[in-house]
Parts: sequence; structure tokens; C-alpha cells
Amino acid sequence: MNENLFASFIAPTILGLPAAVLIILFPPLLIPTSKYLINNRLITTQQWLIKLTSKQMMAMHNTKGRTWSLMLVSLIIFIATTNLLGLLPHSFTPTTQLSMNLAMAIPLWAGAVIMGFRSKIKNALAHFLPQGTPTPLIPMLVIIETISLLIQPMALAVRLTANITAGHLLMHLIGSATLAMSTINLPSTLIIFTILIPLTILEIAVALIQAYVFTLLVSLYLHDNT
Repeated sequence: MNENLFASFIAPTILGLPAAVLIILFPPLLIPTSKYLINNRLITTQQWLIKLTSKQMMAMHNTKGRTWSLMLVSLIIFIATTNLLGLLPHSFTPTTQLSMNLAMAIPLWAGAVIMGFRSKIKNALAHFLPQGTPTPLIPMLVIIETISLLIQPMALAVRLTANITAGHLLMHLIGSATLAMSTINLPSTLIIFTILIPLTILEIAVALIQAYVFTLLVSLYLHDNT
């Protein structure tokens, strides 16, 4: 077994050109749309899930924050479909790339923070200095709060990257072990394969949960600044 463990995380290329853009644009094509007045069960279920998710995330927002509802719903659908497609054999998961996750996290975080400084500058600055802070601790607390603010997009991106990458590595290791043991010991192969099935179900749940957590944290940052 000389296969590189991290080969599945390398960005694919077609004739020397990066194919990541095509892979990123592929998930929206899987979302069905209806041209008829009465929707079928699949589209009805899809619309119900979108409304449920949007209602849960937007319940805590004011009118200004709810203008982000379309962006947040699009974000959670994109991350969820991308994570699920990455579970298919011989596929590529863009969300395992820290650069892509940073490209999603930084603009959304920056937009929420800039909105807070524009609309509620006093409340935004108040976060840097909690009320009742002793005078000698003011410089240290301002530095700590500034660092904690600037590290938020990095935490978003690293959390998503680490969870998706760890699950994919574990599935890759167990799948490789199953394939290697199939020619040596059949009972051991069946035991390892039974472990792989619930792990795959768990990875599907993790793919959906991480999409929800990423979007929910962006929603919370938006709520703190509107």
C-alpha cells in the first residue's frame, strides 16, 4: 500500500488546469427546481427544510440582519452539498482546503463587523472593554478582545477544515484496511466493514452538522453587529 494518505485532498487538475472551480459550481446543479404550480414531494421537502433552517437562524435577528437570510441559506446549502459530494468515491471535497474556507469566512465576518461599526459604533467598541474593568487591566483586555475578534474567521475556517479532513482520513484508513484484509482474512474483513458502515453514516451527519455550525456562527457574528 504505497498510496499517499493525503492524495485525496490534493486539488484536482484537468490538462494541467485546476478543476476546483468546476467542482465548486457543480453542487447547485443538484438542487431541483420546479416549473409547475404544484410541486412534487422532493421539492416540497426541500422548501420545508429551507424554511425551517431560515426561520431558526433568522429568529434572533432584527430587520437589518434578516437581509442576510438569502446569503446564509445559500451558504448552508452550498457547504452541505459540497461536504456530501466529497463522501463519494474518487471525489474531491473543496471544504478540506483551508484556503477556500478562509475565502468564505473572512468576507462574511468582515461584512458583519463593518456593518456593526457603521450602524452601532458605540456598541461595537464596547465589546473591546467590558463594563467595570479595573483601570490597570484596560490595555491588556483591549489587546485580548482585539485578538479574539480577529481570530474569529480563522476559527471558522479551521473548525470546518479539521472536522471534514479528520472524517475523510478515518474513512480512508478503514477502507484501505478493509481492502487489504480482504485477501488475507475474510472474517476480519467483515468486522472492519461493519465498522465502516456506521462511520459513513456518522460522516454524513458530520457533513450536515458542520455546514449548520459554520452558518450559525456567521449568523451569531451578524447578530452581535446589528
